[in-house]
Amino acid sequence: MRESGIIMHITSLPSRHGVGTLGQAAHDFVDFLAAARQSYWEILPLGHTGCGDSPYQTFSAFAGNPYLIDLDLLVGEGLLTRSEVEDVDWGADPARVDYGRLWEHRFAVLRTSFKRAAGRDVQAMKDFTRENVYWLSDYALFMALKMHFGGAPWTEWPDALRLRESAELNRTRAALREDVEFFMWVQYIFFRQWRTLRGYAHSKHVQIIGDVPIYVPLDSADVWAHPEYFQLDSDRRPKCVAGVPPDYFCADGQLWGNPLYDWKRMRSDGYVWWLKRIAAAGKLFDVIRFDHFRGLDSYWSVPAGDKTAVNGQWIEGPGSHFIYAIKTAFPQLRLIAEDLGLLTESVRSLRRSSGFPGMKVLEFAFDAGGDSYYLPHRHWKDSVCFTGTHDNAPLKQFVAEMPDADREFMTKYLGLNEAEGYVWGLLRAGMCSVCDMFIAQMQDYLELGAQARMNQPGTVGENWRWRILPGALTPELAARIASMTKMYGRAR
Repeated sequence: MRESGIIMHITSLPSRHGVGTLGQAAHDFVDFLAAARQSYWEILPLGHTGCGDSPYQTFSAFAGNPYLIDLDLLVGEGLLTRSEVEDVDWGADPARVDYGRLWEHRFAVLRTSFKRAAGRDVQAMKDFTRENVYWLSDYALFMALKMHFGGAPWTEWPDALRLRESAELNRTRAALREDVEFFMWVQYIFFRQWRTLRGYAHSKHVQIIGDVPIYVPLDSADVWAHPEYFQLDSDRRPKCVAGVPPDYFCADGQLWGNPLYDWKRMRSDGYVWWLKRIAAAGKLFDVIRFDHFRGLDSYWSVPAGDKTAVNGQWIEGPGSHFIYAIKTAFPQLRLIAEDLGLLTESVRSLRRSSGFPGMKVLEFAFDAGGDSYYLPHRHWKDSVCFTGTHDNAPLKQFVAEMPDADREFMTKYLGLNEAEGYVWGLLRAGMCSVCDMFIAQMQDYLELGAQARMNQPGTVGENWRWRILPGALTPELAARIASMTKMYGRAR
């Protein structure tokens, strides 16, 4: 079945309160997708973001991002007043997220609503706590402690807490009871709003694709609560960290810095933590995009303390044994393997044996040599064609910056012309690909350039900030996308 969808993260939606949320603008985007005859909305991870604001570096692999809670919905429930929301300075630029202001103000506003909610939804909150017992209590205590210690990472906490001595954990949980309950309540509200949005998407025949990052940060509730699953020394410091070798993105490779898994230990208990994580993702998404799939075949291990990823080495990953455990536990799972990067025959073999579709990225296709793995004539049905991912430039920027020889080859290969334009010509190429699924960035349909790039790998500062402006998603644009979608047999 041929289908298509659009990538745009929740944070990129318009709102009056500094960042896109799960409220009306998200429901409006679902309406736009339905009008454009799209089957999928792809988003980035929904986790509680930490330093750097990357959705791939979160305080928990299970918790939702409090920034995405819609404040207008809380006003509608009587948990906030309009002035408590509108009198806050959320930032002056509607096209950029100001994460500093969110960090400064969002939790104070949410605490006001938490206190006003006292006595409400008692049974629903108990049910939510019971359903999420595996992670919720540890996460809430982790966040309460993080706030108590001024945001310091858990590796800098007093030893009794850093090493999770039971008596000290119990004492601290009692002392910080209100803060712990606050963070648990925030998660209850997040997941309640998410269920409403996802239900609305399903009513419009739109399904949601969501990312599961392969790694979690060192400063996360996951590593703090389950150090046995990671390659840490006796003092719970990383021995080696994650990254990727030098590639087309970065000459020094990418030093992610995440602690690496102890796959042998994970295998010994049947990958319990991972299966819990995938089950949680299955409650959020209809299709899971498994980030950095090639790391399951072998992963790049960099000595802790190195400043670049150059000196890493490939270490054998969990491979087919892990894939079998996932498929056995979740036989109906729909998963896309993000099989990008340095692909060996071993990686390709693991992807094929898994049965999960891989990815074809058009922005990797048009080098002047004409033999790229990603050229449309080398696509196959059981894969997903992307114009680019969140890590790639929007098509307009990509075309402007590509070498002249590559642009000339692309023009001849696709039969591009001035009337259609490069961007819509590339969108057409993706739509008519033989791949069962085609996904494009929203920025591409809007013909936006460098100012709308979501992430530049290997850089910090301006990533993850792009937001769409109110009024940009017009009926005319939806109709144009719908026409192309129908023409190439992808209309739902």
